[in-house]
Amino acid sequence: MDSVRSPEWPAAAAGGPAANSAPTRYAAPVTPGPPAGRPVPPPPPYRPPRVAVRTVGPVAGPRAPVPVKILIAGGFGVGKTTTVGAISEIAPLTTEAEMTSAGIGVDDPGADSDKTTTTVAMDFGCVTIDRSLKLYLFGTPGQARFGFMWDDLARGALGALVVVDSDRLDDCYPAIDFFERAGLPFAVGVNAFDGRLALDLPSIRWALAIGEHVPLVQFDARDRLSVRDALLVVLDRALDRATREKGA
Repeated sequence: MDSVRSPEWPAAAAGGPAANSAPTRYAAPVTPGPPAGRPVPPPPPYRPPRVAVRTVGPVAGPRAPVPVKILIAGGFGVGKTTTVGAISEIAPLTTEAEMTSAGIGVDDPGADSDKTTTTVAMDFGCVTIDRSLKLYLFGTPGQARFGFMWDDLARGALGALVVVDSDRLDDCYPAIDFFERAGLPFAVGVNAFDGRLALDLPSIRWALAIGEHVPLVQFDARDRLSVRDALLVVLDRALDRATREKGA
């Protein structure tokens, strides 16, 4: 009897039974492996994809306040050391020395004064006005024999507060003359000893022969807020002067 072949069967492949195996007929071509006896190389190491990193520059810190030098000047015993000590945010540097009998007739603090020491070099203190401004206060010696120091102390100063005792106006004339000759902006602060003035402010302005452009204020050298207000007047005067010179 003749054999019957199904038409769905694939024709016998040439090459015998091996050529007629299922992988040969139906599977994808097999990739030949490495030769026997040769080691298989490891797969390449994993490398994560590169991610762009955004660089951030240094963060700017708060700016330091601008230093401003202010002189506290005036005659002997008018309250310059007290003024600096009342407002300074640090322990003020003072150069006080005991008054001796050698100063009798030379250093006259006034008949009603109980002053026993005197500044022989300078006073120093500082106060921060705000985040952008810090004042450095230099108190000058009041005796005429220390006048040679004023030129050095005034170097680099923005302005000055001339402290005046209304009972002894003649002691402040040298200070006013000095700043007028130096061309340094200044304000006159009349220290109210015991809360009173011997003369009113218009009379003091006339006696000192200062123009209306020079601020004249009353303050208490022992009171911090009063001293602050007087120093702000000096700053306003210096700023007005700088603004006019810049616009010229």
